Amino acid sequence: MEASAWDNLGWVEIVFSGAVALGFGFYQLWSVNREIAKDKEKAAAKKAAEADDQAK
Repeated sequence: MEASAWDNLGWVEIVFSGAVALGFGFYQLWSVNREIAKDKEKAAAKKAAEADDQAK
């Protein structure tokens, strides 16, 4: 049986699907880390405001 260019399409699909899944996973990680940083910044600002109120 002669080898065909179509014989490797399974690997192409696996690689493409894996790249999409990894890309989406890294996007989610980046997005969650950004939200955590925003929440920490808000908490620090709130804590600083409360400390200023207590100092008065």
